[in-house]
Amino acid sequence: MTTVAFVGLGAMGSRIAANLLQAGFTLKVYNRDRAKTAALAAQGAAVADSPAAAAQGAAFVVSIVADDAASRAVMLGEKGVLAGAAKGTVVIDSSTNSPALARELGAAAAAKQIAYLDAPVSGSLAQAQGKELVFLVGGDQAAFDQAQPLFAAMGRLARRIGGPGHGATLKLINNMLSATLTAALAEAALAAEAAGLDRDVTVEILGEGAAGCRLTKTKLPKMLKRDFAPQFQIALMDKDVRYFLDMAQALDRPTPIAALVRSQYQAARRNQLGKLDTAAVFLQAAGEPPKG
Repeated sequence: MTTVAFVGLGAMGSRIAANLLQAGFTLKVYNRDRAKTAALAAQGAAVADSPAAAAQGAAFVVSIVADDAASRAVMLGEKGVLAGAAKGTVVIDSSTNSPALARELGAAAAAKQIAYLDAPVSGSLAQAQGKELVFLVGGDQAAFDQAQPLFAAMGRLARRIGGPGHGATLKLINNMLSATLTAALAEAALAAEAAGLDRDVTVEILGEGAAGCRLTKTKLPKMLKRDFAPQFQIALMDKDVRYFLDMAQALDRPTPIAALVRSQYQAARRNQLGKLDTAAVFLQAAGEPPKG
């Protein structure tokens, strides 16, 4: 069977890797915290001591880590993926990176005749678990075609958008919109509570209205129930909107709404809410202290 190296076994990565293993791929895994490899090792995955060691002998490498700094380390480090991957390997980078870093990694991979797909995902834990992720892919068409069996095992849709950096660009636009709607839902929840509206009816009707979407149907109930168990952490969303603002500045495009929204997530992160779900931006808007 095809050997796949998987780097990064956080909440999203561990679920995606498990789906690849269940689909019949031979899996080699690496995570900085080795304890997080135990569950996959018990299912038959081999555990590597470095990203380079994981990439050795693998036809594909999938990586999903937190930010540009982590991606740079696992890809370009002395023991990084590009140090261990052979010519012709296809790297699927599903981290949410800045477009500039995606282009840099794409160039570094091309110099070693390695194909780099900038392939962040749309979706959260439930979509990762249920193979419902959408992959936003920038990179070579031939490599994208070659990776189709992996995309099919990990998600429900993969679209090639352009070259390296284009996947990251669309992902940051997507997450900026997600952050903006979630912040608006927090203000809606505050008003609904203050007016004494029935919680279930509020969720139902708003879900059927102009703002009806997956976020309204998932984040609004979490706010009204004070359930902030993380599906996507505030700290990560704050990072993504910051990356969006940097990108928009480089493109010379005005972003007054996104800048205001980012200030809410930044304040929430600084107020010790960073590890909670993005729905906890409600606590920041309400002026409620963090729990626990």
